[in-house]
Amino acid sequence: MDISIGELSRRTAVKVATIRYYESVALVPCPPRSEGRQRRYGEHEVSRLSFIRHARELGFDIEAIRELLAMSAQPDQSCAEADRIARRHMAEVDRRISQLTALRAELQRMVEACGHGRVGDCRVIETLANHDQCEHASH
Repeated sequence: MDISIGELSRRTAVKVATIRYYESVALVPCPPRSEGRQRRYGEHEVSRLSFIRHARELGFDIEAIRELLAMSAQPDQSCAEADRIARRHMAEVDRRISQLTALRAELQRMVEACGHGRVGDCRVIETLANHDQCEHASH
């Protein structure tokens, strides 16, 4: 296979600018170029970019993806490190869910306390102006 960056983008659902970014941070190796200086990609890049896109959709950061890609190149090694990376990410997701739950509760409390009168008496405006009125300091 010998495809252009546009075709790679179409096949992987990753924008051309994002592909170029991944090349600039060495997540995807810079491809060979044609005589006309056009980037040319093969099946390996399609697979690698699909892996990266899926990992990004799951919220993994670039460094975690870099580590996971390096591990995938050594299929006979233990997957304990991949498991550790996934567990670390899951703990971060749980932390964010907790923060979002507190945020939602605070917003709900603010909206329910609003008397729908004048802005000068608005509980939403009051709470936003004074963080001490929040029940959840960690939002």
